[in-house]
Amino acid sequence: MPEPQPTTHPAALSEDELLSACSFQTTRRSGPGGQHRNKVETAVVVTHRPTGVRTEASERRSQAQNKSMAIFRLRLALALSVRQPYPLPTQPSLLWQSRAKGRKLTISDEHADFPALLAEALDCANAHEFDLSAAATQLGVSTTQLVRFLQQSSPAWQWINRERQSRQLRPLK
Repeated sequence: MPEPQPTTHPAALSEDELLSACSFQTTRRSGPGGQHRNKVETAVVVTHRPTGVRTEASERRSQAQNKSMAIFRLRLALALSVRQPYPLPTQPSLLWQSRAKGRKLTISDEHADFPALLAEALDCANAHEFDLSAAATQLGVSTTQLVRFLQQSSPAWQWINRERQSRQLRPLK
């Protein structure tokens, strides 16, 4: 019997799949950029229709750069706010396996793969009732590597500790 596979998390969808589930709005925002800033609508607001998660970016004068940043922020927000079932036992995703070598996981929080990996780690931790040692074993990395990875996202780390406390587990430092 084949091993159950988790469904694709919205943060891990291909660019085309994610964009087809989103609506975009452009607007003007104040801030740096001088007199050119308010002449065109360079700020981008993106909303993931199925979940209602909304992000925006307006720090660049280029609408294309702001759109790219808003999509990355959307992936992060989806990783943090959407929990998917993580059937046990299951193999980690191919993306996770490609990043986890020799029980180590090295990735910058600014890398395009970070939100998808974060979503998978959070879903796995949730499936293991926030026992990070069990989740790390499931994901094929050391507990230290999983903890360091999760600490790269302050909101994720805070959520993990809130969930651990609600289950009478000690918070992690």
